[in-house]
Amino acid sequence: MKDHLYHLISILVFFLILPGLCMAGPSGKLTIFHAGSLTVPFAAIEKAFEANYPEVDVLREAGGSTKMARLISEVGKQADIMASADFKVIDNNLIPDFAEWNIRFASNQLVLCYTDNSRHAKEITPDNWYEILLKKDVAWGHSDPNLDPCGYRSLMVLQLAEKFYNNPGLSDKLIANRPQKNVRPKSVELVNLLKTGHMDYAWEYLSVAIQHDLKYVTLDDHINLGNYKYDGFYKLATVEVSGKKPGTVTTKSGKSCTYGITMIKNAPNPEAAEAFLAFLLSPDNGLKTLKEMGQPPFIPARVPDKEMAQKLPAAISEFVEVKN
Repeated sequence: MKDHLYHLISILVFFLILPGLCMAGPSGKLTIFHAGSLTVPFAAIEKAFEANYPEVDVLREAGGSTKMARLISEVGKQADIMASADFKVIDNNLIPDFAEWNIRFASNQLVLCYTDNSRHAKEITPDNWYEILLKKDVAWGHSDPNLDPCGYRSLMVLQLAEKFYNNPGLSDKLIANRPQKNVRPKSVELVNLLKTGHMDYAWEYLSVAIQHDLKYVTLDDHINLGNYKYDGFYKLATVEVSGKKPGTVTTKSGKSCTYGITMIKNAPNPEAAEAFLAFLLSPDNGLKTLKEMGQPPFIPARVPDKEMAQKLPAAISEFVEVKN
């Protein structure tokens, strides 16, 4: 009788526990490679996500988007998620071999950052910024165009300014006044150089300027790569960067700043990756954080066609629309 009672109790306990086991959330390590400009908002999103999913340990690695994508496609590093400051980096480096889809989730624009201690800080305006950068006593820089989208976008801004202001040769003159040592692997490295007084001005995304309390000069929409309505003008700027294979080059054409994110095909922790992406793309969670930190999100996020939309995990698809 006693054995029978224990048996019944065991069965009852099992069925009481079973729903909890079935509803157990994701766990384990979640590796995310992302653009340096996403460092601050992703840190906040990570904290909130881990509060909701305490069994998941988010491990983030930040850098120039092109570099991070190539760590996956060329070096063979494992990651669950890749977020790029230029969605085209995912298209060009990860699809179709390493990823199946690419969600566009946020935008940005370029600004010229500085501090109170920057030379000519009291003189610079949206109309004379290029004249300031031409001064011999001014040190300015940008990130490496071969590693970081902000780098080739910075060069595009200079080309577009030359056309917009009808100032032939302006771009070359500006580059001639920027030593190669002022080209850094990723744009966020320039923030410390500005704050320590080792650089006067640096090209950054607006969100980075806001997140790091930097002063900045905003540019006309024809120049700042922040308004998709001017994509026709933006494409007049072109920059050559290193290609996929050593010794090759590829040409980047100007386009408004659009961020992309994907899950890697052989993701070590797909369950946690899907949960994080759903959290990020939720208007009440990740996208809200981006907006609060000066980076306009796309609500809902976007994929270019129905074929790609059909490849999205069910947990994510509700936050994404088809829009080119």
